[in-house]
Amino acid sequence: MQHSPDTHSSAFDASTADPPPRPLAAIILAAGKGTRMNSDLPKVVHEVAGRPMVCWVVDAVREVSADPIVLVVGHGADTVRDAFADDESADLRYAVQQEQLGTGHATRCAAEALEGFDGDVFVLAGDGPLIRPQTLRAMHERHRHSRAAATLATAVLDDPSGYGRVVRDSGGRFDRIVEQKNAGDDELAIREIYPSYACFDAALLLGALRDLTPDEVTGEYYVTDVPAMLKSAGYRVEIVDAVPPEDVLSINTPQQLAEVDSILTTRLETTR
Repeated sequence: MQHSPDTHSSAFDASTADPPPRPLAAIILAAGKGTRMNSDLPKVVHEVAGRPMVCWVVDAVREVSADPIVLVVGHGADTVRDAFADDESADLRYAVQQEQLGTGHATRCAAEALEGFDGDVFVLAGDGPLIRPQTLRAMHERHRHSRAAATLATAVLDDPSGYGRVVRDSGGRFDRIVEQKNAGDDELAIREIYPSYACFDAALLLGALRDLTPDEVTGEYYVTDVPAMLKSAGYRVEIVDAVPPEDVLSINTPQQLAEVDSILTTRLETTR
């Protein structure tokens, strides 16, 4: 990691009402195949409410003034690029994940596209079209005012099956994220989950990704390991329980795609 904890955290002053603004970027992970979608198309270009689902994620980060926006593409990379063929904005950049080695590896693939960037960066999933700009705004505000190294927006679900669980310490602060396949019985009982909404100090994120090791069970690199790495190095990690449960729906099957399409279409109609 590029900064020592003492140097980085010494800038934090709880009495500071409005910390100086920092540049804000976004990394959107859009390299997945979506094997259960019964289609050769990359998952993120399946349409929701009339547009490729990844376009809704790009819209959300644009609403909070993220620039640049790095799309990490892999399977069907040209098809994902084609989804933005008529997009004349200069904020989009692309990074290629040649092998599917997990979210940590995918995020690390964005390093070159962010070369020279010094600020904060969102790391988001490209298959989460229900993401709301106000959720991102709340998360970034907490991140900025607390001078955190990482800030996670979480959700509490009645059925957390399939999601990484957020483990808090005895004081109620962040301890770690445990993927379901690695979770014990106590961790599986946790209903607070991580829906792939994170904001990081970009330099600290990229430094931690260089030190990331593969998961013992899957052999993949998980970006969800990074917040615990930062905490153990002495940095501040914040949690914002800010994601409505209905916004967390995963899209892994055509049935789930139809459900999210219905939710987003209804939402758009009620806001017109």
